[in-house]
Amino acid sequence: MSRPQRHDPAPSRWSYRLNRLWLTPGYRRILRLGFPLFLMAGAAAWYLSDAQRLEALRDSYAEARRAIEQRPEFMVNLLSVEGASPELAEAVRETLALRLPMSSFDMDLESMRRNVIAFNAVADADLRVRTGGVLSVQITERVPAVLWRHPRGLSLLDADGHMVAGTSDRGAWPDLPLVAGEGAEEAIPEALSLIAAAAPLEERLRGLVRMGERRWDLVLDRNQRILLPEKYAVSTLERLLALSKGRQMLERDVTVVDFRNPRRPTVRLNRNAVLELRNIRDTDIGAPL
Repeated sequence: MSRPQRHDPAPSRWSYRLNRLWLTPGYRRILRLGFPLFLMAGAAAWYLSDAQRLEALRDSYAEARRAIEQRPEFMVNLLSVEGASPELAEAVRETLALRLPMSSFDMDLESMRRNVIAFNAVADADLRVRTGGVLSVQITERVPAVLWRHPRGLSLLDADGHMVAGTSDRGAWPDLPLVAGEGAEEAIPEALSLIAAAAPLEERLRGLVRMGERRWDLVLDRNQRILLPEKYAVSTLERLLALSKGRQMLERDVTVVDFRNPRRPTVRLNRNAVLELRNIRDTDIGAPL
C-alpha cells in the first residue's frame, strides 16, 4: 500500500511572486491610494458625462456662491469720498456710478482706482471696503503751486508740473506765481526754486517766461526783465540780487539785465535813459575847453 503524499509547505511560484510584489512599497501605495482614487475619478467622470447633471451642478454652485456673496456682511451700502474738494468728490461719485447696495464681490477696486486717479486733480487714491458696508475712497489731491499761461488759456500746475485744473480767472489765484512759455510745465521745480530765490523782489515779481524750452526770463514790474542762463540759473540769480543790492542796479532805468553769460553781464537802458545819456555826452563834447 502506497504512502499518502506529504504536503509541501513551501509556497508556490505564483504565491511567492505575489507576496514579493505586495512587499514592494510602490505597489502597496497604488493599491491603497491609487486604485480608490481611480475608481472615484471614474465615477465622477461618469456622473459628469451627463449634460443635464452637469448643468444642475453648475446652477447649484452659482446659487450657493450668490447666497454667500449676498450676505449682509458682504454688502456695500454707502460710498465715502474723503480728502477731496466738494466738486472733485461729486465728480468721483459720478464716475464710479455705483448702484448701492452692492456686493463687495462685484466690485473691481483696482479698476475703480484707475478711474479715480485719471482725474488731473488726483495725485493718488486708496479704495477699501470698511466694516459696516462702507466703500471708502481716500483721495490725495494735487495742490496748485503755479499758474501756467499757455496758448489755450490758463492752467493750474502742482509743484511737479502735473496738471491740476484749468481756469479762466487769474484773479481767483492771486497768491500763485505766473509762468508762461512753451515747455514751462516741464521745468516747474526749477521755476519754484527761482521764485524762492527772488524773494527780495517778491513785490515786483510778475512771473517767469520759459525761453526756447531751455532757460528762464524773470519778469518784473516797470517792464524790466532778467535774462537767466540755461545752467545754474538759481545761483546766477542769487549773485545778481547780491550785486543789485549794493549798486541798486534794478532800481535804475534799465529794461533788460542780461545774465545769460554770467562772465559778461550786460544791461539795456530804456529809451528815456538813452536819450538822457546822449544829451549828457553831447553837452560834454560841446563844452568849451
